[in-house]
Amino acid sequence: MVSQQTAAEQTAGRRADLRFVVGAVGLLLVAAVGIYFVFQFVAEQRDRELRAWQVRLGIVADSRFAAVSQWLDRQQADLASLSENASLQLYFSQLVTAGSDEERQFLADTQGEFLRNLLLASAERMGFWQSPTGPEIPANVERVGVSGLALVLHDGQVTVATPGMPPIEAGLKDFVTGIEPGTRAIMDLYLNQAGRPAMAFAVPVYALQANPGPASDIGIVLGVKEVADELYPLLRQPGETAASAEAVLVRQHGAAIENLSPLTDGTPPLGKTLAADTPDLDAAFAIANSGGFALRIDERNRQVLVTARAFRDVPWTLLYRVERAEAMTEADARFVRVLTVFLLAIGAAALLVVALWRHASSRRTAEAAGRYQSLAERFEGQRNLLGLVTDNQPTSIFILDVNGRYRFANKEAGKQAGIAPEDMIGKPVTNVLGPEAAQRRLALNERSLALNRQVTEVTRGEKDGRVHVIQSEHIPVSAALGLPPGVLVVESDITEAVTERERRSRILDQLVRALVGVVDRRDPFAADHSAKVAAIAKATAIEMGLDQVEIDTAETAGRLLNLGKILVPTDMLTRAGELSDSERQKVREGLHASAELIEGIEFDGPVVETLRQALARWDGKGAPPGLAGEAILVTARIVAVANAFVGMVSARAHRGAMEIDRAVEIMLTDAGHAFDRRAVVALINYLDNRGGREAWAEQLKPAGA
Repeated sequence: MVSQQTAAEQTAGRRADLRFVVGAVGLLLVAAVGIYFVFQFVAEQRDRELRAWQVRLGIVADSRFAAVSQWLDRQQADLASLSENASLQLYFSQLVTAGSDEERQFLADTQGEFLRNLLLASAERMGFWQSPTGPEIPANVERVGVSGLALVLHDGQVTVATPGMPPIEAGLKDFVTGIEPGTRAIMDLYLNQAGRPAMAFAVPVYALQANPGPASDIGIVLGVKEVADELYPLLRQPGETAASAEAVLVRQHGAAIENLSPLTDGTPPLGKTLAADTPDLDAAFAIANSGGFALRIDERNRQVLVTARAFRDVPWTLLYRVERAEAMTEADARFVRVLTVFLLAIGAAALLVVALWRHASSRRTAEAAGRYQSLAERFEGQRNLLGLVTDNQPTSIFILDVNGRYRFANKEAGKQAGIAPEDMIGKPVTNVLGPEAAQRRLALNERSLALNRQVTEVTRGEKDGRVHVIQSEHIPVSAALGLPPGVLVVESDITEAVTERERRSRILDQLVRALVGVVDRRDPFAADHSAKVAAIAKATAIEMGLDQVEIDTAETAGRLLNLGKILVPTDMLTRAGELSDSERQKVREGLHASAELIEGIEFDGPVVETLRQALARWDGKGAPPGLAGEAILVTARIVAVANAFVGMVSARAHRGAMEIDRAVEIMLTDAGHAFDRRAVVALINYLDNRGGREAWAEQLKPAGA
């Protein structure tokens, strides 16, 4: 009876021990998976928060950019209204044709006072009037003129000016004499003799009753003013609640970047200069990436979220930024709360398991020595549970600590290394796999630990005379699991999947080229048109920062855009004269048919839908009717821009090729109406700033030219 009772107690004890080990292992696995998903969740939340700030900063930046642009336009518009005054034009015309100093003096005596009063009234109305600085009592100190209006000849000679107009000398004279006849000009912001920010604006005066142009330009209306009170308030966004948010005007001067507006730390305009190559400088990013958004460092070494807009008529960039610590406070706090709650829950569960185990073990204290070996063996068996599960997987799975030593390896990992998995534990990965193979894995582990997230890499290599594609995933293992910090590595052979995808891609590419070849043979004037559209669409998509699937979709849709022309009679495509309305409608119907012809073909991206929307207009007046703006696929907007551009610069049966500059001018005019402005800007940036104009100078000529 005692023997039976003892045996029953031992059995119960073993079951309690087994439950404890299983619970502990399960708890560890749940903790590992839970912490991984917590980090994934928080990362997604942070990305969502960043996207929200990108939209918010972009809206404010557009608002402040528009306000400053309108202010610049208003200065020149005000001066232009003055330059169109008939009396002023008559005076200048007579002055230019005057044959002697006596005639000029007579004009000054008879009309000078009237014009001076006109300038004075205009200066007060337009904000070009300010009392000169300096003493107001008689003294041998000349008062400094800081603002005013003047009528100036192209050689810099002032004919009439308001009181307080700065003298036309030094930099101001260089500005006046350097103005091209018939053009408006803006003198960039500078510090005047009083040490305050100032600018100059100039518009041409044309001869009375003459057509405006360089030949009829007879003088200049010049306005100089201090701009701080008008310009800088435009940078403040009404209703902005972020304490660290600020809009700053910057410009690049050689290898340096200057602030043109006051900073929140009290730095005055033009009071701080930083090297343009300062690592991660927000102003350098803004100048190089108009319209971009990023996390960078400001002049006070603070992390800031920044977006930028570049001006057209002045070498300025408006950057709008907010300190990251303020913007992401809620997201960071949410991460701490979620992780804390989860860790507390895991800790409570662990304490419960330990308490239950201690309670059970206290009942078997007298038998502890006899059962110790059995308990140790069972515990060792539970430690191998992970191995039993992962040994059935066809992938290599192992864990390396921060020193590059194996903490776990499954059967496939041992097979790949040529050593038993249990013999790998504790050994450096360099000794097991060799220096070259180990170095790649260790580098990815360091990156995964530094970023605190999963890192994935796909590599190609040769083994047994065959090319193999291996995907390796490196997942950080938290120290909260009770193990030393390390990285879980999962390596999968994806050769078959990649090979099949590449084969399918080649077949699709061959099919596309064959279909395009049929179209090109039917329309010799448009030969290679599809290839050119595809190339321009691809370059534009890359310039817009789209992902690889969207880039490939734009390129493939560009190639297939004219496939429907096989349904259009050849004589229409090659006719030298203009087409009738009904014939043009047939050509458009042919373009619509492109999507229907390939509808059954499976592409990685929305190629068919892109072709259906390729004739849509940004303003909704294209086809399909009513489809407009952001509702149009971005790939369709890109293809529309590429097709229009290539069509304009390519010769056709009924017309010659258009100059690239003229085509760009037309597309800018149609941006926001027929085309997406961002796609047009991306194309122009590719042509002018990425070498596209030179690269395509020959390719955009008609075939055979």
